[in-house]
Amino acid sequence: MTDAAEAPARQNVFMRISTHLAQRTDIASALEAVADEISALIPFTHADLCLKDRPGWLSSYEVGIQTRWSRARTRVDASPLRDLITGKCDYMLCQDAMQDPRQTFEGALSEPIFNHKLRSRVHVLMKVMGQPIGTLNISHSTPGLYTQDTVQRAQHVADVLSPYFHALHAAEQAQRAAQVGQQAEAREEGLRRDALELTQTLEQERQRIGMDLHDQTLADLTRLLRTVTGGAPPGGEDLAQQITEIIDDLRRMIDTAVPTLLDLFGFAHAVQVHLERAIGADPIDIDVVDLTNGAPDRLDPTVRTALFRIAQEAINNAARHSGARWIAVRIEPLGTSGLVMTVRDDGRGIPADLQRSSGLAHMRTRARLISAGIDILNQPGCTVRVMLEHCG
Repeated sequence: MTDAAEAPARQNVFMRISTHLAQRTDIASALEAVADEISALIPFTHADLCLKDRPGWLSSYEVGIQTRWSRARTRVDASPLRDLITGKCDYMLCQDAMQDPRQTFEGALSEPIFNHKLRSRVHVLMKVMGQPIGTLNISHSTPGLYTQDTVQRAQHVADVLSPYFHALHAAEQAQRAAQVGQQAEAREEGLRRDALELTQTLEQERQRIGMDLHDQTLADLTRLLRTVTGGAPPGGEDLAQQITEIIDDLRRMIDTAVPTLLDLFGFAHAVQVHLERAIGADPIDIDVVDLTNGAPDRLDPTVRTALFRIAQEAINNAARHSGARWIAVRIEPLGTSGLVMTVRDDGRGIPADLQRSSGLAHMRTRARLISAGIDILNQPGCTVRVMLEHCG
């Protein structure tokens, strides 16, 4: 058949290829759909597309023979196509790839060439808007089968395939990225839930230790104090003072470890009492306002305790380190079902050397575990703002 006679037949093949591709939504089935049309133009034992993936890597899609090339991504520097991919040539034509050093160099992933005796091979670039997106690769077990005319036919096929497969590949990459993102979010949520359960367990253990301190250690020290003050041994007054201070410290530890006020009287009252204890006799104005009609007390107990611990840490920092004249705690609605708690003072703010302190880190960690946002700001003074989007 002359070239003039072949031209309409080829045009019909290209039209059928376009029709097949328009009906496909994934690369593998699209390549299968056009395999017979390609073989009508270029007989092959094996054909594949290598599409650029992440930098330095290729993804392969095959018809005819399934090889290891399509089972995993291939590094460009290990691919038999590296000269074409890296721009050292515009096409590759191999009369016997099993003996061609361009395809069988040391370290090349060329086992399929030998395993399936892919001798004749032709490779052309696939381009979209002038930019290479991959290669079309056609192979046959008969050596010396392909010619320069085969290269031209392959390039025409590649030009027709390129825009379709580029779009399909971009869609697959976007879907894969979305799946990876969803998996990462699921793992993050699983870790958060596990950490929250661990936090709840630690909180329960902390309360148990507090009760043990109250029932045993504090009782023992109290009995010891009565003995010392009753017998009045030499130096007894100093010893009694020391024991009294130890008892006071223990009482504070117990109050912190067992938030009984939180359980008995509610969040706002517990915050008020802790604030009063934190400032002691210092002349500091304090204020606690709840505009949510008790929303913190409708939270899951673990979430409520975590929010209370954040309030304690923020209040302690303000009372001990800021030199503040006033400290205010405000609880307000956030949206339709959330709340925001703000602990604010007019002190000197957080010094630069304390910006990464363990106390601040603990507040951020507790907020993250209950899926709350947290802002810690120097304005001047210091503002700690915790935002819970859902209280139900």
